[in-house]
This record gives sequence, structure tokens and C-alpha cells, in this order.
Amino acid sequence: MSQNQKREITCIICPIGCRITIEPKLGLRWPDIETSFINLDDMYIHSGNKCYKGGQFAVTEMAAPVRTLTTTVRTIFPDKPVLPVKTNNDVPKEKIIKIIRELSGIMITEKIGIGETICANILGTGCDIIASSNLLKE
Repeated sequence: MSQNQKREITCIICPIGCRITIEPKLGLRWPDIETSFINLDDMYIHSGNKCYKGGQFAVTEMAAPVRTLTTTVRTIFPDKPVLPVKTNNDVPKEKIIKIIRELSGIMITEKIGIGETICANILGTGCDIIASSNLLKE
């Protein structure tokens, strides 16, 4: 969907799930502007959010949506065939499927614990995949 269209989105920051309407301010068109010199909050008009974080979410969702990825990775241990993992930071939403495909080829061979890195800088995103459980240490 274009960043130049009015959208209605559901905020996923907290359980309230505010319905936020967001659209670009008149006269501003994406990507006709140099974003490194403008505050993204100044580019959009939004309503319906009950908190500041909801407004930030809506603006980010329009400009460059990101998510924290949680999934599992296979292990060599028959009694614990998968280990829960997550990204240590948000990744671009459009790269999630590629990251999951990359992780499908990884097999954990060591007994690692929470916070230990499984894959550094996955697909050049600057984010690491880390263990989110001590399941293998138990």
C-alpha cells in the first residue's frame, strides 16, 4: 500500500488495539521528500490513538513498518527438537519471510540459553537471532 493514501490501521503496541486513521499532510508526497531531514511525525496526520506510542506506531507503519520476529529453530536434540528464538530488535516487515526461510536451514548443535546469539546480523538487517528460552540448558 502506498504511503500517500489514507489508511486505517489497528495499533499493536498494547492490548487496547486502537483503530488509528492516518494520512499524509497535504502537499507532502512520499518519496518526493528527503526523509533524513524531516521528522516523520511532521509528515502525517493521525487520529484515534489513545497514547503517544500509538501515534508513533502509525507513522512508522506508514513510512517503514517493522516487527519483532519470534519463531523456533530446529535442534539436534531429540527430546527438545526446537528452540524458541527471536530478533534482538525490530526488523523490516518485508524481510520477515526471507528471515524465516533463512532460519529453516539452521540447526542448533549446542546447548545454548537465553540471550545467546544463534545468527548474527541476519540478512544484513543489523539484528541478531537470539535464544528466548533456557530449554536446552534444563
